[in-house]
Amino acid sequence: MVLSSGGARGLAHVGVIEELERRGYTIGEIAGCSAGALVGGMYASGKMPEFKDWICNLDRVDVFSLMDFTFSSRGFIKGEKVYNALKKVVQDCQIEDLSIPFSCNAVEIHSGKEHIFRQGSLYKAIRSSGSIPSVFLPARVDKYHYVDGGVLNPVPISLISDPANTLLVVVDVNGPAADYISPPKKDSEGKSFIKLPSWVKEYQQKMKQFFPDEKKTEKQESYSALDLVTRSFDLLQDRFCELILEKYPVDVSIKVSRKQAGTLEFYRSSEMIEIGRIKAKEALDQLENGNQ
Repeated sequence: MVLSSGGARGLAHVGVIEELERRGYTIGEIAGCSAGALVGGMYASGKMPEFKDWICNLDRVDVFSLMDFTFSSRGFIKGEKVYNALKKVVQDCQIEDLSIPFSCNAVEIHSGKEHIFRQGSLYKAIRSSGSIPSVFLPARVDKYHYVDGGVLNPVPISLISDPANTLLVVVDVNGPAADYISPPKKDSEGKSFIKLPSWVKEYQQKMKQFFPDEKKTEKQESYSALDLVTRSFDLLQDRFCELILEKYPVDVSIKVSRKQAGTLEFYRSSEMIEIGRIKAKEALDQLENGNQ
């Protein structure tokens, strides 16, 4: 199973995994990038329920409070506070001790080469894989500095040990606008998603600079410097994803539109999980009915 990068949209990976398990599929190996590395790592460690419970109970203010902002020119979020909070829920462990094979990628800044994490600290690997350029400070592991693996390989099928001889399921949460679906109002059990308290709206204007609206049309006439960097990175990732998916024989391709959620909108986790479940149902129905 391959889980792409995509920030908060990566929580859709949780819904896909739950749907696979519900249908009786066994996940034998996971390769993830950035948000895919986070979700894949949590699943491989056997701690998906704890992780899901934690992240689905974060509202907009909680997410904001976990952002340790800095004035560094290399990024505006240190990225340590959120992982320290998560470590209280799911303890760190060694990748080689996980219950199923897991790997994730990052890019070493100075050499410009992709680095694959298959052993060592799970959190160091996840932190390295998810260091979005210009947003999070690069991760330091030993004497090396790493940025988001999505810079070179946002859908890391190449990390799977034998992609040609296994049922290859790929989840790409950086899909085009055509893959957008209306946000569900209830989860799979019919429960409504928790509404944000009205007083949270007071923070909306203050937080817009940190949670940019990714639903802006391409006809937008002016971009800030951060908008330009983000937009350029998104376009590069989209093209990389297309080329990678054309190269490998993918059995099940599940796509979630980039417009479903902003990169840092983790307070929409429950919604994104349900979207992942919906998308997985559609793709698996096609597979099992022989139409894919």
